[in-house]
Amino acid sequence: MPSHLFADRPAPQPPRRGTVDELISQTRRLRGDVDAVRRDAVVDEDDPQGRWQRALCDLAVHHLDDLGAHLGQLKEGPPALADPADASGLSGGGSLDDEVAGPYAEVSPGAGSLLSRVGSAEWNLLTDEVSWSDELYQIFGRPAGSDPMSLDELPSVVFAEDQSLLTAMVTDCLIDGKPIDGEFRIVRADGSIRTLHMMGEPVLDPDGCTASMWSVLRDVSELRRTQRAARESGDTLARREHIARTERRIAVELQESVLPPWRGSLSLPQDGPAALDLAGHHLPSATGTLIGGDWFDALELPDAGALLSVGDLTGHGVAATSTMAMLLGALRGMAVAGIRPAALLGHLNQLLDTASQPSLGGAACCHYDAATRTLSWAQAGHPAPLLFREGTGCVLTPPEGVLLGATPGAVYEQAEVKLLPGDLLVLHTEGLVRGADAHDDSGVNRLLALASRFAVSDCAQECVRTIVEEFGENEREDDACVMVARIN
Repeated sequence: MPSHLFADRPAPQPPRRGTVDELISQTRRLRGDVDAVRRDAVVDEDDPQGRWQRALCDLAVHHLDDLGAHLGQLKEGPPALADPADASGLSGGGSLDDEVAGPYAEVSPGAGSLLSRVGSAEWNLLTDEVSWSDELYQIFGRPAGSDPMSLDELPSVVFAEDQSLLTAMVTDCLIDGKPIDGEFRIVRADGSIRTLHMMGEPVLDPDGCTASMWSVLRDVSELRRTQRAARESGDTLARREHIARTERRIAVELQESVLPPWRGSLSLPQDGPAALDLAGHHLPSATGTLIGGDWFDALELPDAGALLSVGDLTGHGVAATSTMAMLLGALRGMAVAGIRPAALLGHLNQLLDTASQPSLGGAACCHYDAATRTLSWAQAGHPAPLLFREGTGCVLTPPEGVLLGATPGAVYEQAEVKLLPGDLLVLHTEGLVRGADAHDDSGVNRLLALASRFAVSDCAQECVRTIVEEFGENEREDDACVMVARIN
């Protein structure tokens, strides 16, 4: 098509050929790199971040495909418009796609380059002649031998909601000399809807009047689809992150409201000679994002004894912390009613087994009789307490007991141990000492190795600080609880 005098600015000079070739090469390399990232992005329907990353890669690839195709067209020069009487081919005997595909074929094999994606047209206002490129027939889904559509006929295939937009753009161009730059949707004969981006300018005659309108139309349907996918996946990711932050906040608040309010030393009983010096601590996971159902608790009982318990539930978040709150409330109530550790765990097992949201849990429950200095205890698939005496430590031999919620009607055994003044008990959840596998005792051995430091500690709180110094900075996958009880 011969060059025109545009209304707003002179026609730009084409860049040097070497510059365009270098841009095409750079685009090829970048497109290959992005495509490699896209292939490596594993899409999991339950991973909104992965879907968002893949959608952005798809969008980037579409942009680079378009960029490469446009650079190829820029290198080959402007296409010739088809003669209205013979719309079956381009002057020169080759299609625009054949001319452009060569320099960019390596970037997007089989992508069709500009074929069916970019076409051009000119509407002559003086002669009523219309010239369409071959590509425009394919964009509109019209037979190559049919007559090109006039400006008056064009709205008939435009999506109803976009007809007024197209009319306004064309009117502004023809009457006010404004460039066209906008999008509209068309409905093709096969019923498919395509989104077109139209750029055009009026062409002036020597007297400065509008003689014709020239435009380039680009099918951006796939580009807009990938943009929507990227936007929707990004919105989904943002919603998931918002929900996760909200759930974590609720889980933290629920955990803090249920765990004992004391973090320093506690003496039981509180209204007489202290039989137990207590301290406890919750250690978060390394990331701080996983809030589990771990707990520690100490409760003064009506019989002048004390209930000591630690435990943890499977899972994380609000579900785990709410179930933990239910169990801890039931545990406290039954202990006040006089139920001893073994029977108490049996009731907790039934409670978990019949819960609306079944889960598994481990727990160690201890009843301390201050008058006889006897510790009665039971466990449900949980680490046994550690007893420290005169600078040495050992793991108490656990009675039989399966995880809470694992077996209906499970029966739990109970063990007893006599304690001496100055003895130290350490109760902890599994997250504190969990090793590489179930048989890894390195964490427990590290706890036992603290015996000499416990022996010179003045109080239970100082012992807890020692444990936190030893285990608090570890790359722990899960949170954990620890409680220390010193016998007075």
